[in-house]
Amino acid sequence: MLLTKLRALWNPDHFQGWGRTRRYFEGWYFKVVSADEQHAMAFIPGIALEKNGEQHAFIQVMDGKACKAQYHRFDIAAFRPSERNFEVWVGKNFFSAQKIMLDLPGISGEIHFKNTTPWPKMLGAPGIMGWYSFVPFMECNHGIVSLHHELEGELAIDGKTSSHPINMNGGKGYIEKDWGSSFPQAYVWMQSNHFDDNARISMMASAAHIPWLGSHFIGFISGFWLEDRLYKFATYTGARKSLKIKDEEVELIFKSPKTELRILAKQGPGATLVSPLSGEMRGKIQESLQATLQMELLENGQRIFEGTGRNAGLEVAGKVEVLL
Repeated sequence: MLLTKLRALWNPDHFQGWGRTRRYFEGWYFKVVSADEQHAMAFIPGIALEKNGEQHAFIQVMDGKACKAQYHRFDIAAFRPSERNFEVWVGKNFFSAQKIMLDLPGISGEIHFKNTTPWPKMLGAPGIMGWYSFVPFMECNHGIVSLHHELEGELAIDGKTSSHPINMNGGKGYIEKDWGSSFPQAYVWMQSNHFDDNARISMMASAAHIPWLGSHFIGFISGFWLEDRLYKFATYTGARKSLKIKDEEVELIFKSPKTELRILAKQGPGATLVSPLSGEMRGKIQESLQATLQMELLENGQRIFEGTGRNAGLEVAGKVEVLL
């Protein structure tokens, strides 16, 4: 068990909950968008271990275009993670960094992921959280499995016959995950892979209220992957952030000594997902997969990128005034 835990610590995409029995959740977020951008979906497998000892596995399915979400509950025995790799079975459904196989009421199919883009590992920083990966008693931990990849496969949805499945070939995908006891009481999160020139670009950003040892701080992480270069802005890199929220818009600015990332996120229609509170899946969050992200990246005062992200995921959750 100790070796398995150590291996997981250095591989954030792996299952992290070995030995946990209460007040714990873990879930992976698979976003897939078809090549014609007519279908945008998110699949979220995971587990919930409640404080009273009750346990269950789940798969949430969000249809971003239809603005619908479903929560499929499973017995905890249906959740079977690998000890050596990121491979997870939930009943007859399979999830990994290479593919997903779905066998759920109203939806089935198989999608393979090509040319995945994992978050680069560094000495003392196994994932997007940097050295915070080793800080104990964190309420919520975050990981990036793949910033960007291409899709190959098909889905049958809502009783459509196998002769008329949804073709996902040439589409784009993104995978991340969270684990801990609860989602933050307030946070902003956004992500997009779809930009004007159809290049291999990906952006993810988040700011959250983070309690720790009786106090709290406002933490933030962002990764902008452009032309095989990753621009990182985070609490642990010494970057600064500015956040403004007004009506349906979120303005987020990150500044480092040489680079500056400006984002104006505009909310779109969405659906309600279930979120964890002390391991219990009883919270509610609103997520859109139809948001847009107007972005500008400057380096040494010169604009090196400007564009608008489509099919963007956007969540603005909790009492976000504390983030400002």
